[in-house]
Order: sequence, then structure tokens, then C-alpha cells
Amino acid sequence: MTATERLDPPLAADEATMVRAYLDYHRDTLRAKTAGLNSEQLNQTLAPSTMTLGGMLKHLALCEDSWFSGRLLGNEDADYWQGVDWEADVDWDWHSAVDDTPEQIRTLFDDAIAASNAILDRVIPEHGLDLLSVRLDRRTGEKFSLRWILLHMVEEYARHNGHADLLRESIDGATGE
Repeated sequence: MTATERLDPPLAADEATMVRAYLDYHRDTLRAKTAGLNSEQLNQTLAPSTMTLGGMLKHLALCEDSWFSGRLLGNEDADYWQGVDWEADVDWDWHSAVDDTPEQIRTLFDDAIAASNAILDRVIPEHGLDLLSVRLDRRTGEKFSLRWILLHMVEEYARHNGHADLLRESIDGATGE
């Protein structure tokens, strides 16, 4: 597996710094798990799942956009996601990755993270982690705190990084953190 630099989260820091460091750590873990893979490898599945590493990168790019820009700030979908017929395929982000090159998927992923980080850099100093989302939870009608969104994103990445471990090992035998 190609090495991708990851910084361990600090052992002591304020809450926002700590949570963001854990999110960055998990983002970089997925980058490491997908580094150096070609299109065929990014689209390889591990039965019985249809999950792929390319689909995972695209799914997490969507999560970045939808949670930080969409739900938190209330923005419309980023240009890339507009026009997607989610009713025809609720897992379009996962399934459509097969049509993208590795460079396109990695750029989408990195651009989504950069946009999320720009939002966080802007709102945290002014509002902190108690900032409430513009959009409401579909189930409860409540607003999400930025703290909740950040912790959810750490959980989302951590869960999928476990999947990425298995997928990467099945592709080329690479193991490790």
C-alpha cells in the first residue's frame, strides 16, 4: 500500500481541534487505503457485498457536501450532484463510481473535503460547535449541532474505513492502519 501521510490526533487539545483532527485522520486513512489503485482495483468488490473503494470515495464526498454545505448551511447540492436521479438509484454515489476515472473520483473526494474545511474554518471561530443546522432532521424535525455533524462524520469514516481494510486486503493483500 502506498504511504499517505497521516497525523495522529493530538493527545490534548480543545474540543473543536480534537474532533477535526480525528476527522482528518480518518479522511487520510481512506486516502491511504485507496492510494495507488487503478480503476479496476477501485471497482473490485468483495462478495457478497457490492461495495467498492471507488464507490466509497464518492459516497464520502457526497457525505462531506451534504452534511457541511447542505444540512449545516442549507445550501443547494454542489454542481456535481445536481441532476442525479436519486429516486431511480438511492445508491447512485456508490454505483456510478464505475464510470469515473480514479483521478476524477480522487479529485471529487479532495474537493469535497476542501469545501468542508473552508466551511469549518469559517463557522467554528464565530459560532463554535453549538452552531445549529439550517436543515432539520427528517425524522425528528430538530436541528443538528455542528458538534453532532462532526462526530457523525468521524463515525461515518471510521465505519467505512473498516470496510476499506477488507476491500484493500482482498485486492492486493495490503494490510495496516
